[in-house]
Amino acid sequence: MEFRTEVKIGSPAWKIEPCERVLFVGSCFADNIGRRFKEEGFPVVVNPYGTMYNPASVLHTVERYLSEIAPEPQESPATCFITLGTNHVYILKETGEIVDNCMKRPQSLFQECELSVDECANCLNSAVETLRKSNPGVRVVFTVSPIRYRKYGYHESRLAKATLLLAARDVIANSPSDIFYFPAYEILNDELRDYRFYSPDMIHPSEQAVEYIWERLVENCFSPDAKRYLAEWRPLKEALGHRPFNSGSEEYRLFMQKTHEKLAAFSEKYPKFALMGELRNRFPMT
Repeated sequence: MEFRTEVKIGSPAWKIEPCERVLFVGSCFADNIGRRFKEEGFPVVVNPYGTMYNPASVLHTVERYLSEIAPEPQESPATCFITLGTNHVYILKETGEIVDNCMKRPQSLFQECELSVDECANCLNSAVETLRKSNPGVRVVFTVSPIRYRKYGYHESRLAKATLLLAARDVIANSPSDIFYFPAYEILNDELRDYRFYSPDMIHPSEQAVEYIWERLVENCFSPDAKRYLAEWRPLKEALGHRPFNSGSEEYRLFMQKTHEKLAAFSEKYPKFALMGELRNRFPMT
């Protein structure tokens, strides 16, 4: 007997490699998954101008980031995750422009609107093309945030998600080889459909749910080399997270000495490992 419905995930035509440069843009779910990549030593950038929820703001972030921070090809991401939250946008009445952040200005200055499927798809296509201009070989992963928006009402929230899903489908249909849809939305809503997988607000996914989605992502989108990299990093990460009863003991000193030696060998094997400088500051050898 089967007691749950497991979401079947296809595999992209490409795979994420060890320590490749990754850009995350989108809703707070992008923050969650981006944090996991950072914990594993990937050189990542997560929402450089703050959390973005709609496709227009995602486009604005991609354009600004690639022009201001990463104009050089070597700084461009190898993979970009775009996590979509809603199709609702806020337009500044004075200029008619979509704003990414209302900056706590009075609500009367803005008009709330909903982007159509075609408008969402146009923004996403433009974001992909901007990424390709910076790096022709870039791969893009679309996800739709599983987080519901209570302020719209749950029915309206589902309509917004449906609009985003249709837009992502249309973009991928025209470029199937380098764009991949990862079903985070479906995993939480169709596979983990139990309130134990939610945080106390009953809206956001719990840490356990995020970890499970991360595991499914690794399983389907990481190369064999990247999986080996994670397996090699795991014992080092656990050793560095160890909290001794007596940090001044000779036993702990020897333990940390061995850990530093293993870490040095690991960073030599993976020169793009992004946590080495931070770890040297946190765990200096005396």
